[in-house]
Amino acid sequence: MADDTNDLAARGVSYLWQQLEDGLAEVGRVSTLFYETIRVQVIRLPRFRLLLQQMHAIGVESLWLVIVVSLFTGAVAAVQAAYQFSNVVPLRYLGSVILRSVIIELGPVLTALVVGGRVGASIAAELGTMKVTEQIDALSAMGINPVRYLIAPRVTAAAIMLPVIVVYSDAIAVFGGWLVATTSLHVSSHTYITSIRQYFYMKDLASGLIKALFFGVIIGLMGCYHGFRTEGGAEGVGKATTGAVVSSCVLVLVVDYLLANFLFQIVFAKQ
Repeated sequence: MADDTNDLAARGVSYLWQQLEDGLAEVGRVSTLFYETIRVQVIRLPRFRLLLQQMHAIGVESLWLVIVVSLFTGAVAAVQAAYQFSNVVPLRYLGSVILRSVIIELGPVLTALVVGGRVGASIAAELGTMKVTEQIDALSAMGINPVRYLIAPRVTAAAIMLPVIVVYSDAIAVFGGWLVATTSLHVSSHTYITSIRQYFYMKDLASGLIKALFFGVIIGLMGCYHGFRTEGGAEGVGKATTGAVVSSCVLVLVVDYLLANFLFQIVFAKQ
């Protein structure tokens, strides 16, 4: 019995150590790919046509989904704020509460999660299919750098378009909050808008857009990384899309925490 227990413990330690090694190797591969993406863009920017195509696919085609999510985000934020503030904080501050919660946290994070689910899966599936059908190998054989041709435009487009989408998301969420406040919570438009104007700070908007920039890089990079690592035909493509979505969402939440600490405890702490 003791030998079995010791053997089981040894296997558990070995498994944990193997997982740690695999995780560190994964971080190394992602870091290498990110460095290579930056390097090829420093040498030569992506072709404008390719960049424009990816900006349309990542940004414009995601707008309808962002509009729906943002509208109901603002509406839910208004209902929850009114419920939590009842008999504690006057509803004349409702507009400022919704505005600040949206532009600092809800807008960038929820938009990144929604766009990451849609765009990350799309990029991973597209590049994964090219990988298993050896199209990426064919590009290399023709002397075309796959990182500069396939990855750089997607990562750059995601980094550019996500802050733009977040601005739309913030505006729609605040409008959704206004809609609920004026129709269900008996708050006048004048009171709601005055509260927004009174407590709007540029540092709040800047922090949200900085987060969105980092989130865009994460979404584009994770989609490309998992797409390039695809193996095993159709089953491998499915695993790649799942991995891209999961890793994007987890990294968005982790980086959100790190950036929140950095921005509000260091950069904007004395402003």
